[in-house]
Amino acid sequence: MQFRAVLCYLCAATLVGGLAYAAAPGQIRVQVNQVNVFATVRDKHKSIVTGLTKDDFQVYEDGQLQEITDFSAETNLPITLGMLIDTSGSEYYMLSSEKDAGSRFFGRILRKGDLGLVMSFDTDIDLLADFTDDKGVLNRALNRAQINIPGGGSITTQGPLPTSGSGGTNFYDAVYLAAHDKLSGEAGRKAVVVLTDAEDTGSKLKLQDAVEAAQRTDTVVHILLVAEDGGDQTVAKRLTDETGGRMIVVRNEKNLEAAFDQISEELRFQYTLGYTPSNKSHDGGYRKIKVDMKNKDYSALARRGYYAPNF
Repeated sequence: MQFRAVLCYLCAATLVGGLAYAAAPGQIRVQVNQVNVFATVRDKHKSIVTGLTKDDFQVYEDGQLQEITDFSAETNLPITLGMLIDTSGSEYYMLSSEKDAGSRFFGRILRKGDLGLVMSFDTDIDLLADFTDDKGVLNRALNRAQINIPGGGSITTQGPLPTSGSGGTNFYDAVYLAAHDKLSGEAGRKAVVVLTDAEDTGSKLKLQDAVEAAQRTDTVVHILLVAEDGGDQTVAKRLTDETGGRMIVVRNEKNLEAAFDQISEELRFQYTLGYTPSNKSHDGGYRKIKVDMKNKDYSALARRGYYAPNF
């Protein structure tokens, strides 16, 4: 199936996002009327804060305080993780370091019950490894990523994700397809880590489409902004802020390792906050979420909203 046709189909499809949710520790169940928010808490020194209870949090939806009915401080809830690597020419000098650091990251973060996948994107979007718990498969997939050279030299891999062949760097399309096409069918915690300069020059979809796909599938997007000039921080920050992720500017190998360490912390030390919305309307509309800490020396990183069901 051609890339254009698939994107047209995906744009026409609708998803019900934001409604999943914690049951017994280590398990996830779905309850249509409950919203789940994952939050990472840091203190004023940027250190992870553990040992909190639900009374330390306040959750607001569209400005209305909500009652937190489910709470968990588990650090071992399963996670489904996608790693997206920009293989356009702008990443030429850092790609080798990215692959090495990414391999070590998978080694640290993935535990029993977790799944990972690897995608690359440039003028094409290639699925290098589908969901697997085999770190060897993921490492070999990372090693196969290579810079796309105009006029030839790009890798070709087997599906199921389609490619465009239209030129440019298809960053927005890659995030959209990772969230909508791959992660939408997964349960529990879902995250995407993207290594890129966030400069899109070829996508058929817009930034808002990528943001919305992540929001509708409860996918947290973290971006390691790998660029000597800092990359497009406005784009990267919007994607991460709206989905509850972190943007980290990376300019050298040392920064890259530190950035992966920070993302590892964010993924492993999360609180789960569940609530039944006071707004019972099933109108498909976007609802804003705000997570506040009663201790003002703490700050919570969490997604900013979700889409209500439409049925």
